[in-house]
Amino acid sequence: MNTTLVRPEEVADRLAAVQQKVADAAGRSGRPASAVRLVVVTKGVPPPVMQAVLDAGATDLGENRAQELLAKAPELAALSGAFPNPRRPRWHFIGRLQRNKVASLAPLVDLWQSVDRLELGQTIARRAPGAAVLAEVNVADDPAKAGVAPDDAPALVDGLRSAGLAVDGLMTIPAAGRDPRPAFAALAELAERLGLLEVSMGMSDDYEVAVEEGATIVRVGRAIFGERRGHTGPK
Repeated sequence: MNTTLVRPEEVADRLAAVQQKVADAAGRSGRPASAVRLVVVTKGVPPPVMQAVLDAGATDLGENRAQELLAKAPELAALSGAFPNPRRPRWHFIGRLQRNKVASLAPLVDLWQSVDRLELGQTIARRAPGAAVLAEVNVADDPAKAGVAPDDAPALVDGLRSAGLAVDGLMTIPAAGRDPRPAFAALAELAERLGLLEVSMGMSDDYEVAVEEGATIVRVGRAIFGERRGHTGPK
């Protein structure tokens, strides 16, 4: 497994710094800090360091690889049980997902953030009826990114609801190398138009901008854990 460059004892300060920046950005958008949920992305992070971030007050963890979540969740549960106040994190699945992984993930995932097609949603509904999901939208029209086109989002949302899922909101990843603000603004506007409350957007490089544009969920890893060896993605 990849390791982090940050020692467990440094995690609390880095988490607090990110939380403060989220709070400041929320204030600039006229909202309280409590309006934004911080999902700590733990790709490549070993369970002892994940436990440190939970002990520092994090409540939501995000993984984008099925095999990594399945391997680390029981290890983290064993570590948490050794503390006076064990914490079960709220797990978010945030990556591209194959339908054949859904059954094994269903007992763990609290929010499926990257549902980009009806067939995937139907599989989730069979394995986890009533599950909470976000519809992924490719607002930047970037061929390298997953998600439906904005014009197709209403049909996907309706289809997921018809399958019996709770569609909490929308999620996006902006195009690399472009100003993310227009994409973030477009997703927030689309969510409002569809009557959806959750808007998941923003990662380590742009989460403050995302909050300013209306994000209710941000997904931050590198700003808390440092650059992970073997991982150069924008988390």
